[in-house]
Amino acid sequence: MRYTEIDNCEALRKALEAGGTLRHYAFQGMDFHPCMEAARQCRFSDCLFLGGFGVNELKDRMDETCSVFPRFHGLPFRAFRSGLYNAKSLYEGYRLGDPDSYKDCFDSKVYEHYLAAGKQTGDIKETLARILHDHSMNDGLDDFLRSFEDRSIVGIMGGHGLSRCDESYRKVVMVSKKLTEGGSLMVSGGGPGAMEATHLGAWMAGRPDSEVEEALEMLAAAPSYKDRLWLETAFRVMERFPSPKYVSLGVPTWLYGHEPATPFATHIAKYFDNSTREDSILTISKGGVIYSPGSAGTMQEIFQDAVQNHYLSFGYASPMVFLGKEFWTEEMPVYRLMQYLIEKGKYNNLLLSITDSVDEIVSTIEDFRDQQK
Repeated sequence: MRYTEIDNCEALRKALEAGGTLRHYAFQGMDFHPCMEAARQCRFSDCLFLGGFGVNELKDRMDETCSVFPRFHGLPFRAFRSGLYNAKSLYEGYRLGDPDSYKDCFDSKVYEHYLAAGKQTGDIKETLARILHDHSMNDGLDDFLRSFEDRSIVGIMGGHGLSRCDESYRKVVMVSKKLTEGGSLMVSGGGPGAMEATHLGAWMAGRPDSEVEEALEMLAAAPSYKDRLWLETAFRVMERFPSPKYVSLGVPTWLYGHEPATPFATHIAKYFDNSTREDSILTISKGGVIYSPGSAGTMQEIFQDAVQNHYLSFGYASPMVFLGKEFWTEEMPVYRLMQYLIEKGKYNNLLLSITDSVDEIVSTIEDFRDQQK
């Protein structure tokens, strides 16, 4: 039986209305103190208490089938989260108008702790807390994606170093904007460059192209994520164009914590374990993956995606769309290699295409999605 998750007093009080015993509930990081009186009016059976506050005061109300996971003290992050991050929670402590306040925000503090403790560490408390945190991300991701059709989820991969002033950046923005407007959920690695362009496009979906141009002009003041005003200009665009009509999903990692996560993603699943993160992006992007120019990381993702499609790991193959003919056939001739391997029978089932056209990419992705309608 699936556990019903509760993380706030309002939801708990609603569950308690029937009285008696609560069975098969999972309390994620729940603070019971504001509703302790009501909580002590019932009993708990086969419930999970994941972190949280006031749990010890309820132990006499639990039977032997309950499991209690204590909080971790002395860490800048919560091992048990009730949902995904967003720009507000990830950048809590950042002050608009003070770019140097980035060092004071939640994301930066977690990254500093991550480096100090060691990217690879033998500390059992640290490794367990990271694993449990990433499990919370998986759980939050499952909850978030439940309302989307598989073939509506589309990934965009590409280089983190792509300049905001590059034509490829603009094309990714427009691809993402049009696909979002057409009903796709756009997913990326959640960082700068092509990843940021993905979420900027989704953020600006439903707005006229003239406003997209204005946003691009604002961002051009800090073309690289290494620029001091990179994050500041992003928040300025969000301030100028608030309340996006659509959502998007960013999946960054603290392994590459020197690359700030884009705040344009409305939902952010940030992981400690990069292998889990990369596999998650390609696994959930069942509506296809678009590859904009990138380097080693993008190359790895191409072949990882090809394996999933070759073996029909999820029952069918999804489009692999390459943006940039010259780049993918001359500068980094991966497309030619994949065509050769298909001809030799080393790869099967791959749905390859390559183009420089925004509209062709949108048509390829939407045609594939609409095959199931």
